[in-house]
Amino acid sequence: MSTDELEEQYLLRYHTALTEVAKKLEAHIKEQLRGVPRIDRISARAKSPERFLTKARKRDGDKPKYTEPLCQIQDQIGARIITFYMSDIEPVSQKIKDYFAPIEERRVVPDSVNEFGYEGRHFILLIPRDLLTPSLEEYCPDFFELQIKTLFEHSWAEANHDLAYKPQSELSAEQRRKIAFTAAQAWGADKIFDELGRELLQTKV
Repeated sequence: MSTDELEEQYLLRYHTALTEVAKKLEAHIKEQLRGVPRIDRISARAKSPERFLTKARKRDGDKPKYTEPLCQIQDQIGARIITFYMSDIEPVSQKIKDYFAPIEERRVVPDSVNEFGYEGRHFILLIPRDLLTPSLEEYCPDFFELQIKTLFEHSWAEANHDLAYKPQSELSAEQRRKIAFTAAQAWGADKIFDELGRELLQTKV
């Protein structure tokens, strides 16, 4: 499939189904998690055509990473749940598994205990079919991606993505060191607020 054909098909999918399903999915997740404490925000969005095409063009060595992007790219609809503290992630994750059908679950952590970097809980989940009308179902993928992060994980990841992945030239060693330092600080703040939160909540009980 040519790039023009892929763009045309994704634009049709984006405008016909993805944006509408993302709105329905966001409302559905909010309803399922109603009353769960210390959730800062819940959001869902359709992947923009520009980002989809950029991802679809990625290569793995000398071969395309995706041979069928419309079927293989899993975050055409992406949702996020942002919690206050680290210890809130597990109960929220359990609620998600109670209400949705997981295809894949993984915890993203740095490769080494001596490293700091992006962390988060990622799920690939089936889209509930009762959210879809026949016209939406025709153009909608079967699944969506859900990320669960703390406020600190989310804030660091957003800033890091903006700074580390957009420059045209490779980052210098000093710049990479600075990003690693901010990751360590964010991890430390996350840890301390989580510990304080548990201590204070237990004190109130």
